[in-house]
Order: sequence, then C-alpha cells, then structure tokens
Amino acid sequence: MSQQLPLDELTLTLARIKGLLLTEEKVDRAVQLLAEGIRDAFPGSAGAGVSLIDGQGNRTSAGATDPLVIEGDQSQYRLGQGPCLSAWATERTVIVDDAGTDQRWPQWAEAAVQLSISSVISVPLVRGARCLGAMKLYSAAPGAYGQATARSLEKLAGSAAILLDNIQTSETPKRFSDGLVHALNSRDAISRAQGYLMGQRGLTEEEAIRELLLLSQESMQSLASVSTGILTGGSREGTYDGSRE
Repeated sequence: MSQQLPLDELTLTLARIKGLLLTEEKVDRAVQLLAEGIRDAFPGSAGAGVSLIDGQGNRTSAGATDPLVIEGDQSQYRLGQGPCLSAWATERTVIVDDAGTDQRWPQWAEAAVQLSISSVISVPLVRGARCLGAMKLYSAAPGAYGQATARSLEKLAGSAAILLDNIQTSETPKRFSDGLVHALNSRDAISRAQGYLMGQRGLTEEEAIRELLLLSQESMQSLASVSTGILTGGSREGTYDGSRE
C-alpha cells in the first residue's frame, strides 16, 4: 500500500534528517544517516538506501540499512541498469510495482526477484543543475509504493540534496569545483545522446536511457563516454549504427 507521511510527521522527519546531516562532516556517514532516516520514516519497507553518483554514472558513496538493499544496489551497478540508475539519469522518480513483471530492466528484475524484492521506489537527489544520486526504498510486497510515497520522498530528497551538496563542497572544495565542470559536461552529453536516440529511433525517454545504460555495460565504458561516442558518430567497436545485437 502506498505510504504518505502526514504533514506533521513529514515536518518532523525533515527536521530530524536536517539535524543529523547538519552535524555531519563526512559524506559517507551522511548518506548512511540519511538511509536510516528514510527507513524510520517508512517502517513498512524492507530497507532503504542512498547512493551518490558522479557525472559519469559511477557510484562514489552509498548508505544502506539492510543487506537486501546492499545486494539490490550492487546488482544494479554490476549490470548497469535498474531503477536507481534510471532515477539518477532522468532526474525523475522511478517506481517499480512488481519486479517479477517489470520489463524495463530485465536483467536487474531477474536479480531482484531472486532477492525477494518486489517493489522499489527511487527518487533523485537534485541540487540545482546537478543530480547527486538517488535514494530508494525496497519492499518484498508488490504495489507497495505509489504517488503518495513519491510526494513524501521527493520532499525529503529536496532538503537532503542541499545538505549533502554542502557536505561534499566543504569536504573536498577543489575536487568539487573541478568535478562540477566535468559533471555538467558529462550530463549534457548524456542528455544530448538521449535526445538523439529518441529522434533517430523513435524511443521514449526511458527507453533511450535504458539503451545508453546497456551500451555502457556492454562496452565497459562510462555512460558519459558512450554518450559522447554516439554524438560523434562512433563507439568502442566503431560507428554506432542505431542498433544493438
């Protein structure tokens, strides 16, 4: 059943998470605290997690409340596909009602079913022009999350992204400045490659992102590198011909 926090409870949860993150100076510890805060706010879930992702689609920090979340996330990054990566790439909330019937990420869905994961909701952590990563909830029950849950999580994500961004900035100021330019350039290439696939092959936005993620996995290149290759008319194997074997 979809969960929506009452206004008072949501306010208290936001305040609690803000209080935890404002006193934390290390990113790794901050994402773990955020994951625990999300789990406590939605007690019916099997677990919660937070992943910070750089501009090339590489996970840099992660927090998880349960082994199930760790395994579910690891399968996404190993396979190069799944709801968390899609939420980050599209900067939109992604909901999986039933992994057993979801066709968007076949390999990840198969792994999720083996882990007894049925429902997932993943919300991007967006701060200005940057998407820092995503936070997510896992459930063993199908249809556990809907728009009510999404609205509550999106409110939490907005505040959390600001605080996590500030922690990242203070922890590594020079690397952050250099990384920001690179991240913005990478995301621009990904967005343009997505638009190219949509125009040339008639794909939906989600299908185009899935295609990029699969190409990244198969070529063992970063998402940004694959996107740049498509835009310049090439790929690791040669010219991108608009199809995959």
